[in-house]
Amino acid sequence: MPILHVNDIDLYYEITGAGEPLLFLHGHGSSSRDWEFQVGYFARHYRVITCDVRGFGKSSKPYGPYSLRLFAEDTASLLQALGIGPAHIVGISMGGMIAFELVLGFPQLVKSLVIVNSYPEMRVETRQERRMARTRFLIMDLLGMRRIGVWLSKRLFIKPEQAQLRALFVERWAENDRHAYRASLKSVVGWDVEARLGEIQCPVLVVASDEDYLPLEEKRAYTARMPQARLVVIEDARHAVTVEKPEEFNKVVGEFLEEVAERLGIEE
Repeated sequence: MPILHVNDIDLYYEITGAGEPLLFLHGHGSSSRDWEFQVGYFARHYRVITCDVRGFGKSSKPYGPYSLRLFAEDTASLLQALGIGPAHIVGISMGGMIAFELVLGFPQLVKSLVIVNSYPEMRVETRQERRMARTRFLIMDLLGMRRIGVWLSKRLFIKPEQAQLRALFVERWAENDRHAYRASLKSVVGWDVEARLGEIQCPVLVVASDEDYLPLEEKRAYTARMPQARLVVIEDARHAVTVEKPEEFNKVVGEFLEEVAERLGIEE
């Protein structure tokens, strides 16, 4: 089993294919398995790296505390230990937040950035936002991992023909370690790098689903704050667009990576 010991933890990773390095970062409550619709597609032309973030999958699950900066440091240590970089980085949801921290803290390791249904901040300022944050922790404490998975699956995969995706999602979600899940959730609440978006100089693609629970207009606004960023919207899709619309998602990201290669080739 491919394991690297970095930052006092064991980090599970897999490498598939050959070519320029392309690293995928999963979201909260997920694991590297959830990139299964991307690995084979991109491994035809890229050296695809997937890993389980601290606290998830087959990686170590210390009690915490966790932070998005710590996740980024883990990721940087993995790339450095493997002698990989700069790499194209794709991150969904919490993985997108880790990607923001990675490019801001270790810009030399990042060639381009794909941010999928994610934000550069999770501030908790209003009474409603504080209530929502408390509710998420309460649901976690009361329901347990499997029942949270059932609840989330009905929000993520709403169509009758997605029953198999819902069932698989629930089974995988039930495997989460409760303590690591809670520690990683706490790392997100109040996190904020929005004021630093102008520092990101590499090419950036923001991928948004039209029916994601994170507002599209706010994604448009933060995309505009990055010098080399653009937004692409995938229609009739929700938060887990990578598994709900994999063909369309892969095409959008593949075209972006080709554009980056052409642009960097011209500049060099």
